[in-house]
Amino acid sequence: MNQGRVGARIGSLASVVLVLLATAGRASAHVKYVTTESGAGDAVEFLVSALSDPFALAVLGAGGVAVLAAVVLYLRVRPARRDVTVFRETMAGYDDLLPWLLRLSVGLPLVGAGFAGYFFSPVVHTAAPTFTRLFGIGVGFLLLFGFGTRLVAAAGLLAYLVGLAFEPALFLAVEYVPGFLAIVLLGGGRPSADHLVSRLAAADTAYSRVDPFYRAVAVPFVRRTRGYGSLVPVVLRVGLGISFVYLGVVQKLLNPGEALAVVAKYHLTAVVPVAPELWVVGAGLTEALVGLALLAGAFTRAAAAVSFLLFTTTLFGLPDDPVLAHISLFGLVSALLVTGAGPLSVDASLRDGEDAERDGRDAAATAD
Repeated sequence: MNQGRVGARIGSLASVVLVLLATAGRASAHVKYVTTESGAGDAVEFLVSALSDPFALAVLGAGGVAVLAAVVLYLRVRPARRDVTVFRETMAGYDDLLPWLLRLSVGLPLVGAGFAGYFFSPVVHTAAPTFTRLFGIGVGFLLLFGFGTRLVAAAGLLAYLVGLAFEPALFLAVEYVPGFLAIVLLGGGRPSADHLVSRLAAADTAYSRVDPFYRAVAVPFVRRTRGYGSLVPVVLRVGLGISFVYLGVVQKLLNPGEALAVVAKYHLTAVVPVAPELWVVGAGLTEALVGLALLAGAFTRAAAAVSFLLFTTTLFGLPDDPVLAHISLFGLVSALLVTGAGPLSVDASLRDGEDAERDGRDAAATAD
């Protein structure tokens, strides 16, 4: 009888953990974008109150143990190795389309921001609305066309950093930094106006004899950035990792007042009947964990897939969340699915270990 009760409680706890993890994305939004609630609340008091609940501790602990067990089990068993290999090879085969993906990821939300009248983030409006609109539309369309791509991305990055120095709220859109940097390193790729111009300027054409741009500006810029393309995965995952940690820790755990307002506004406790505090802590820790995984380059494609799931859940779960403001995150996470972790990462170390193990087996088989 007691065993049955214990089993039922464990089953209920596991169900709550799974449902909470699956729906955490609904609370994983930029809280500033979906609530007008002001006041951060006492973060220490909130965390003490939330973590003093035995049930909340059990759910969070079970979630942590489940994630850790899944990682250890995967590293020991390595299931579906061939499937993972084919997936990696297929995604890596899209690397020639990466510049186009990055241009779309940054250009589209900038055009939307220009027409909507905000500066990078929906919560930031400048004292010069005409400039804001022209900047967003101009930079966005040039990136979409792929014309003067590296220079335009550098100008966009400079504008963002200058704006950030005067308006800290722009940190909500910090994903633009890795996006712009990656475009500067990779250029416009193809299809793009830059590619077309370079072909016309390099061939024996009438345009090549009057070209004012390609040899004088584009070629020197390309020479200075050539050789740094391998750092694009590092730039993307570090930038996105910082964004996720900021959203999880600063926007959720250290800002419980607004985060709890989001839970109340969308009646999230009706989706999973747990305390609002557990919703906020669960969403914050989930985002922070994804961010730390990206920063370390550990299971990067899996973390990127989880990020995509969180964004998608937010998109459908929060009907008034500004979709345009999240296109950049969708696109950059998709780019990470293509690039993987790159150098200076846990994934690279694990891959080196796999290669060494494979070489050892091959050498032993040859000796036999």
